[in-house]
Amino acid sequence: MATLYIDRSGAELELDHGALAVRVEGELLQRVPLIHLERCVITGGTRITTGLLARLAEEGIGVVIAKPRTERAAVMAGAPKGDATRRLGQAAMALHAPAKDRWARHWVHAKCMAMARLMREEAEGNAGARASLWKAAERILAQARRLRQERPGAEGARGMEGAASAAYFEGLQELFAPGLGFEGRNRRPPRDPVNACLSLAYTLLYGAAVEAATGAGLDAAAGFLHEPAPGRAGLACDLMEPARPAADRIVIELFRSRTLRREHFETGAEGCLLGKAGRRAFYQAVEEPMERIRRRLRASARRVAGAADRAYERISEAGGMMPCGRCT
Repeated sequence: MATLYIDRSGAELELDHGALAVRVEGELLQRVPLIHLERCVITGGTRITTGLLARLAEEGIGVVIAKPRTERAAVMAGAPKGDATRRLGQAAMALHAPAKDRWARHWVHAKCMAMARLMREEAEGNAGARASLWKAAERILAQARRLRQERPGAEGARGMEGAASAAYFEGLQELFAPGLGFEGRNRRPPRDPVNACLSLAYTLLYGAAVEAATGAGLDAAAGFLHEPAPGRAGLACDLMEPARPAADRIVIELFRSRTLRREHFETGAEGCLLGKAGRRAFYQAVEEPMERIRRRLRASARRVAGAADRAYERISEAGGMMPCGRCT
């Protein structure tokens, strides 16, 4: 067991002789030795002792407290790896317009290619929707070509990402049964089962991206495509953009295989919610593909880390000034 999902209202988590114990009203439900854990994903009304939190941090076990309807998560990923020079290099890149713009274009281009790939692959197996999916892929790739030809700054790249995503979500509608009511992305709260699952998948993705950034010795808050904002881990948001289609694919497969069905959801004043049985099925199905996504996020974070190291070296050689031109 690498990831422990805890989604039980009223659960209490505590340290029990080198293990994480889950209790409800004093009754022991589960006991997992810490040696088997890489992270805990916690949702719902759960209490956790400070002793357990301290031990998890000491063991390098990440804690993700997920808030699915906001696509955000509180993440405890332990102390950043390495010394501060890497994060100084990262900060210098984020403040240096050419470097920042280059990374912003990189994330958007990678996301466009991932979205177009999903559309094309799905077109092969969907005769009825093939034309729509190919059209969506072409519109997405058109934005990717514009990105390479026009080489816009970060703001321009965000605009092209928005245009590509609009085409992508039009295509994505073709991949879900009409009865699910999916007509594009909505959130806070999600209004249909597909969006409820996308929000939950993106929340897990965000937590994994924070873990990847911190694990690579980077500052998860200092991004390039995403401007600084209170409560937002900008670099984690950057890292997760190209990985969103992979998370979408998980949701597509959950509905296609009927692992999740309309009856797993309830809709009320708080939006569309995935019920207990549905959440259990979701977490059981998501772990294997999420591990593949985590590996990709870690690889992306290592690439940023290498660039940050080079930026710091160049600044040091230049006597504290960022050299002109391409610095990473």
